[in-house]
Amino acid sequence: MSSAAQRLIPFSQFERLRSGREIIRQEAEALLDLVKRLDTGFCLAVQTLLDCPGSVIVCGMGKAGLIGQKITATLSSTGTRSHFLHPAEAVHGDLGCLHANDVLLALSNSGETEELLQILATVKEIGAKIVSITGSEQNSLALRSDVVIEIGRLREACPWGLAPSTTTTAMLAVGDALALVVAQARGFSPAHFARFHPGGSLGQKLKPVTEIMRPREQLRIASVHASVREVITGTARPGRRTGAVLLVDDDQALAGIFTDSDLARLLETRRDNGLDEPIGHVMTANPLTVRAGAVLADVIDLLAERKISELPVVNEDRQPIGLIDITDVIGWLPKESGE
Repeated sequence: MSSAAQRLIPFSQFERLRSGREIIRQEAEALLDLVKRLDTGFCLAVQTLLDCPGSVIVCGMGKAGLIGQKITATLSSTGTRSHFLHPAEAVHGDLGCLHANDVLLALSNSGETEELLQILATVKEIGAKIVSITGSEQNSLALRSDVVIEIGRLREACPWGLAPSTTTTAMLAVGDALALVVAQARGFSPAHFARFHPGGSLGQKLKPVTEIMRPREQLRIASVHASVREVITGTARPGRRTGAVLLVDDDQALAGIFTDSDLARLLETRRDNGLDEPIGHVMTANPLTVRAGAVLADVIDLLAERKISELPVVNEDRQPIGLIDITDVIGWLPKESGE
């Protein structure tokens, strides 16, 4: 049998593939329509979350509740205090977690979810504001909300138009947009993100260079006016040797770098007389550096893009405070994981 024949997809598999693609296409089209539908209700919701002095309490039943748990996690990880409240548990005492300075983010496509509607009067009595993500501005949930984000009347992607699929995809997209726009408005930075993700692949990538670098006391640092020979013989340090000497000017600011490769080139070209010349004549002037606020991901990109092995870390006065050595970075490279 030819290889072309072996690659033919049986008709039953073809139909399954076509059906899967159609479902994804329907959901993608729904999201594109949602982009056009998003209006001032979204802006009001963002401002309501920004003005919230307490927590965002996300509430939803069934599949909407599962989406709500994901939105809760996204809000929390991007700097907005958030908790999930199951509406069925809420009517049996868990409403006690809600306070007047909180915002209830309610999710329901139909807006008629009985368990959710049951708690709204109490939420109003408590004094918390209600933001809803729902299908229409005219359903029971929307009419009792302070702010409404309308996702529209969407047809579910399942063959019978019943199983929550397109609607939950739309809710998740709106929740992501809400959380991330609020984070942007708050000036949320990668440093803040790292604080909430100390573990896993993300935590490793966002480690500050100050945790990875070799500190100043372990470095070979010399004046640009010293000779190559003086620098090589006079900058020995205990412990593991770095492959570069950092060269500073009279103000102790970094002026250049001299690596083992530079020394090898001097010897290979038989420029032995260069060993007694000022090292400033043969150093790499104004080398690439990073500031102490950089993170591991930035360092990896720089080392790979510029194909260098040593990267000085400097302070605001360009004085060297550390050195990133590629061999150290390899030890910090995050292993692939679920996050």
